Amino acid sequence: MSGKLYVIPTPIGNLEDITLRALRLLKEVDAVLAEDTRQSVKLLKHYGIEKPLIPYHMHNEHRELNRFTDMLLSGKNLALVSDAGTPGISDPGFLLIRECLRNQIVVDCLPGATAFVPALLKSGLPANQFCFEGFLPDKKGRQTRIKKLSQEERTIILYEAPHRLVKCLNQLAEFFGVNRQASVSRELSKMFEETVNGTLEELIAYYTQKPPKGELVIVLSGLDVKRAKTEEETE
Repeated sequence: MSGKLYVIPTPIGNLEDITLRALRLLKEVDAVLAEDTRQSVKLLKHYGIEKPLIPYHMHNEHRELNRFTDMLLSGKNLALVSDAGTPGISDPGFLLIRECLRNQIVVDCLPGATAFVPALLKSGLPANQFCFEGFLPDKKGRQTRIKKLSQEERTIILYEAPHRLVKCLNQLAEFFGVNRQASVSRELSKMFEETVNGTLEELIAYYTQKPPKGELVIVLSGLDVKRAKTEEETE
């Protein structure tokens, strides 16, 4: 009988943000597949959990796919965790989950921490409809993607690295307009958590003077079609 793959969200900062079920399963599985074993061992040690940690990241997920699938088919129960948040959301996980489903291996995905939900709510922008884009392409296709997103009517959520934030905000302003409402959240659930809301122009000015640190989530208001049409007519 095949084992199960448990997709387990881990805290994005505060180690208390983990469910009782997640802790129980981390104690029960045969091994933990971790994006960075150096990070995951801190969480396990904090809760007194001793389990084998096996690297599973973007550089080895193709190479090790068959190995992990065979482990599951042999009856092993495995947990899949990322450094922070839910595996598969801008982190490795998709390939293994897909392979498990192809082999009729049960995949149990637990609810839990993810960065974009609190960032969305703290932005004050509409949360009834939104699109999650994760990280934009580094180079090829980046401007094309931003241009397409500038016409999106739903609230837009992006991830970005701190050293690229100001450049990213300037690129967004070029296509979205400097007056588009936006929000930047960083270090969510951590000691130095911060959310800054304003126009893209205001955010560019703020972060030019105060370079950010830590994990970042950008939230942008969707295109107001009626307003955009009125502005075009008055030009």
